[in-house]
Amino acid sequence: MKKIRLKHIIIVLFTVSLALGSSCRKDFDFKPSAGNLEFSKDTVFLDTVFANIGSSTYSLKVYNRSNDDIQIPTISLENGQESNYRLNVDGAAGKTFENVPLLAKDSLFIFVEVTIPHDQVNQNEFLYTDAIQFGASGNTQKVELVTLIKDAVFLYPRELADGSTESLLLGINDEGNEIRIEGFFLEDNELNFNNEKPYVVYGYAAVPNERVATFEAGTRVHFHKNSGLLVSPEASILVNGMLSTDQELLENEVIFEGDRLEPEFSAIPGQWGTIWLTRGSIDNQLNYLTIKNATVGLLVEGNGDFTNSNLTVSNTQVYNSLSFNLRTKSCKINANNLVLGNSGSVSAFLSLGGDYNFNHCTIANYWRNSFRNVPSLVITNFEETGSGEIISSDLIGANFSNSIIDGNRSIELSLLKNDSALFQYNFTSCALKFSDTSNEFNDDPLYDFDNALLFDSILVNEELLFQNSLENNFSLMQNSAAIDNGNMEAAQLLPTDILGFNRTNLPDIGAYEYIEQN
Repeated sequence: MKKIRLKHIIIVLFTVSLALGSSCRKDFDFKPSAGNLEFSKDTVFLDTVFANIGSSTYSLKVYNRSNDDIQIPTISLENGQESNYRLNVDGAAGKTFENVPLLAKDSLFIFVEVTIPHDQVNQNEFLYTDAIQFGASGNTQKVELVTLIKDAVFLYPRELADGSTESLLLGINDEGNEIRIEGFFLEDNELNFNNEKPYVVYGYAAVPNERVATFEAGTRVHFHKNSGLLVSPEASILVNGMLSTDQELLENEVIFEGDRLEPEFSAIPGQWGTIWLTRGSIDNQLNYLTIKNATVGLLVEGNGDFTNSNLTVSNTQVYNSLSFNLRTKSCKINANNLVLGNSGSVSAFLSLGGDYNFNHCTIANYWRNSFRNVPSLVITNFEETGSGEIISSDLIGANFSNSIIDGNRSIELSLLKNDSALFQYNFTSCALKFSDTSNEFNDDPLYDFDNALLFDSILVNEELLFQNSLENNFSLMQNSAAIDNGNMEAAQLLPTDILGFNRTNLPDIGAYEYIEQN
């Protein structure tokens, strides 16, 4: 009985193996491609990139609609090994592939990237093209590849004789070791930025002591990852942007942003470092500047001497920073028509005292990329060091007039006082978001909105109705509570809004004057 069962099992296994073997042989019975492939697109457009900077990865899908398993004799770039495009075919990288199998009714992915060496660029921008070829002679099919390449002025640290990269000394830590970041000092012939070509910065470009870096209207500066601009003690930056006629192109505005030009990077925060106005830098002036997608938009450090202004900023937008749009320490700032939009943490953090005047500013944080547990505006006269020590400095004044403090949290204003230093502030004709539903601040004199010495003619928790807060468009919509509620005296000091519209007749609160659409 056992022998019969064993014989039966052997016969079954033999039959199955024959079937599987037959199946395997059929799977490898491929026919040559007859030029009847289909593609997800006939042209792959790779979005604009700078020379020397690799593009994003783009995909193409290749379909075999027939009932036969086929073999594509070759998949290759038309310009061969000289092409600046790179392919990845079903997981394999290269520029030429042979005998690529494709099963019946199946498909395969091809991924495409491009990098153009700077020494191959001889004009400000041009179209770089190639094609992916499929099949052998007589049955060739093509998919075109097109990329717009932009030339730029590249600024970067030098490689030193010992193989290290040029760096900037920031200070000495508690252990006596140097604190450095990768960067370089701008030469005298590099201090004037113009609109002839965009600039791409690697590392931190530093303005040397007693020098001024000037940015002409229409200048575009793109910062690589972990890069930025540093202004040394006794140095300055002067941004001379102007009002643009096209509010999408911003042709006269100066723009600081990351170096990825593809549309999918247009609103990704944290692509680069910061604009760092170091302690001792003086008379920095920013006019019609947009700073976007940084880690910290503006980092301003003062030395507690409020005789001279560290920064005067006008008609400027800072938004989509990974942490802070504006971070200050013990400095003097005058801000007019300043918009501080969405950020991952505090939009404006004024710490360790200072002397601040904000007129017709909009500070509004509607960040949605992650959880935000801090208000849009935080003002303090102290700071905790890394060792846990509390240091304080006088807040000579934090004066806000005709300004908006708003966001998607219930409370968007935080006042943190240390009694060992002055803490003086005032909000006049401002709109504040402060919905204290838990009555946590009922008895806190810092938030006594009935005290006219601190809060004069303010609006609390009113509907401000922005055009598109998620897209950092904080212009006002009809029926906004901010309309016509500004202080006339403050408006006379700043007679036009950030878009150039007159506000001397019934001024609105914030950086934007409401204009009725016809």
